[in-house]
Amino acid sequence: MDGMPPIVDQHSHGAVQGELGLGRFETHLAAAAGSTGPAPPGTTFFDSRAGLAVLRWCPPLLGLEPFCAPVRYLARRRELGAYRAGRLLLRGAGIGTFLLESGGPGGLTSAAELAHAAEGRAHEVVRLETLADRIAGDHEGVDRFLSRTAEALDTAARGATAFACAVRSCDGRAPDVPEVRRAVARRLRTGRTCPTTADPTLVRHLLWSALGTGLPVQLHCRDPRRLARLLAATAGSGTDLVLFPDPGHHRQAARLAAAYPHVYADVGPRPEEVLPEAPFGKLLFSTGARALPELYVVGARSFALAMGRLMAEWVADGWCRWAEARRIAGLVAAGTARRVYRLEAA
Repeated sequence: MDGMPPIVDQHSHGAVQGELGLGRFETHLAAAAGSTGPAPPGTTFFDSRAGLAVLRWCPPLLGLEPFCAPVRYLARRRELGAYRAGRLLLRGAGIGTFLLESGGPGGLTSAAELAHAAEGRAHEVVRLETLADRIAGDHEGVDRFLSRTAEALDTAARGATAFACAVRSCDGRAPDVPEVRRAVARRLRTGRTCPTTADPTLVRHLLWSALGTGLPVQLHCRDPRRLARLLAATAGSGTDLVLFPDPGHHRQAARLAAAYPHVYADVGPRPEEVLPEAPFGKLLFSTGARALPELYVVGARSFALAMGRLMAEWVADGWCRWAEARRIAGLVAAGTARRVYRLEAA
C-alpha cells in the first residue's frame, strides 16, 4: 500500500547462487508450494499458487510481461545470468532489511552476500540446533561439549541479531544438570547420524541457554499453544520471544502474543485473520523465503497487497482513517521488527 516503509523480513534462509535449470527451479518451487513429490502428469509447479505469484510479480522485474510462459521466464533468467537476475529480483522486492537464519544447506547466500545483492541490510539469526550439531561432531566428551556450547552461544550472541529454535512443546523449566548430561551423552553416541532436534531435552537446554543472553529468540513450533508454560515462565525475563507457527495456527500465536508482554507473533500469509487477534505492535512480517530470490518478491508483494486490501476495508468501514491505516501497516511491515530486534532505522 502507498506509504508503507521498506519492509523488514524477519525470517528467511537466503538465495541460491549459480544457475538454475528447470529441474532445480521446479524443486525449489515445489517446496514453496508445500509439495515433496513430482507435479501431476502434464503440469508443472507453476500450476500452483506460488507458481502463479511468481509469474505475476517477477517477470516485470526482468523485463518481461506478467504471466509470460514459464519457459520464457526461465529463458530470460538464463539470458541475464543468475547473479544479475537475482539482484534485480531482490532489489525489486521492496524489502529493506533481511534477518537471515544461518547454518542451512550449503549454496545459499550469507547475510552479507544477500545484503549486497539486494542493496539492503541483512542481519544473522543463529539456529541453535545447527550450532550444537557442529560441536557434537567433534566427539570430545560431555564436559567439553557443554563448555564449547556455552562458548559458542556467547560468541554468537555478540554478532547475531537473534537466536532461532524449533521446539514442539516445553514444560516451562530448564532441564536439570543430570538430564542435560544424559542427553549430551546420547547425542555424542549417535554422532552425525541423529540431529540435535531429535532430543527434546537437549533442545530445551539450548533454548534456556539462549534465553540467558537477552537476545530475542524465534520459536518455530507447530502449535504455539503447547508453549504456553514456557511463555508464562519467561515473563519478566527481559527476553522477547517471537512465535512462528505452522500454517493454520497463526491466530493462536497472535492470541498468545496479546496475552504476554514479551511475546510476538509472525503475521503469516493472511493478515486479515490475524490482525484482529492482537495489538498491531505485536505482529511482524516474514517471507520465510529459501533458495529462490523470486520467493522474496512473492512474499513481500503478497503481504503488501493483503495489507493494502485490509486497510482499505477498515477505512471504508470507518474503523480508522488512512493516517492510522498507514501507521498500522508500517508497524507490521517494519516498525515492530526494528524495535524487537533492535535494528537501526533505515
